[in-house]
Amino acid sequence: GIHDHANSHCFVKILDGGLKEVMSEWPDGETEQPMVIKDINIYKRDEVSYINDSIGLHRMENESHSKHAVSLHLYCPPFGECYNFDERTGHKRKCCVVFHSRHDNIDPSVIMQ
Repeated sequence: GIHDHANSHCFVKILDGGLKEVMSEWPDGETEQPMVIKDINIYKRDEVSYINDSIGLHRMENESHSKHAVSLHLYCPPFGECYNFDERTGHKRKCCVVFHSRHDNIDPSVIMQ
C-alpha cells in the first residue's frame, strides 16, 4: 500500500521483472478524501528508483498476474516503523517494518526502535 519512509532515503533496484510505482501527495490530514496521485513510473530490470518523504509517498506493485518481480530495497538509515495510508480516505496507520536475511536471522542493530 501507500507508505512513507520515516524520514529515510529509499532506493529500489529491480533485479528481475518490473514494478509500477504510484506516487501520491501527502494528505492534508484535516479532511477525509482520496489520496492524490502525483506520478506513475514503470521500472524494469536493472533500473533504480529513489524516493524520500519530501518527494511524497508511494506504493510499488507488480501489475502482472503471471510474471514474478524481484526487487532490492535499501533504506538509509534503516527504520522499524512507518505509516501506511488508506487510498480512499488519507487516514494513516503506524506499521512495523519486518527485515529478513538469507538465513532468517535478523541483526538487531539494523532495527531502530
